[in-house]
Amino acid sequence: MSIRIAIFDDNKNIRNSIILLLNTDPDFEVVGNFSTAQHCVENVLTSRPDLILMDLEMPGVNGIEAVKLLTKEFPHIQILIQTVFEDDERVFDSICAGASGYILKNQLNTSLIDAIKDLQTGGSPMSPSIARRVLNMLQHSYPGKRQQPLEEYNLTAREKEVLSAVVNGLSYKMIGYELNISYETVRSHIKKIYEKLHVASLTEVVAKAINQNIV
Repeated sequence: MSIRIAIFDDNKNIRNSIILLLNTDPDFEVVGNFSTAQHCVENVLTSRPDLILMDLEMPGVNGIEAVKLLTKEFPHIQILIQTVFEDDERVFDSICAGASGYILKNQLNTSLIDAIKDLQTGGSPMSPSIARRVLNMLQHSYPGKRQQPLEEYNLTAREKEVLSAVVNGLSYKMIGYELNISYETVRSHIKKIYEKLHVASLTEVVAKAINQNIV
């Protein structure tokens, strides 16, 4: 069954480029493309996507405001932010608002398909700098509340190494380089970690790892 995708971007050329790219993969189906997020809730109700690609910079309702609206109404739908610059502040705000990850627009041709598949397998495509900010936020939000690790998580030694790298803000590719394992092996470990910790996002896995002193 194909992954239904809706695109929000005020640049028609970018929308068309994304559609052409996604149409090269039979696993994807573009069910909506919109130049504004002004009516994003109604647009999503009509198009019924599994995943949303959201531009940060749009007139009227911007990407961050749209993410807040959509995650409130459709918490089961994943949102992937697309942006021109690696603007830590706005990307960080969008993730705090409920986005599942982000991708730079200049990397769409090389990374978009992998980023979407990462999301569908439990990952959260995100730069190390953003992951580090999420980590710092969590550390300051829960001072003095670290608990003893719970044995029933049963993480393997390798899974703990991968989890530690995630907590330290490394990307999947960087984790693979540091541990001398393939990108696909990293993704497989991450998926198992999510299952064992009973979490569904990078923010949750980092929070649980810190608060329960798992690594």
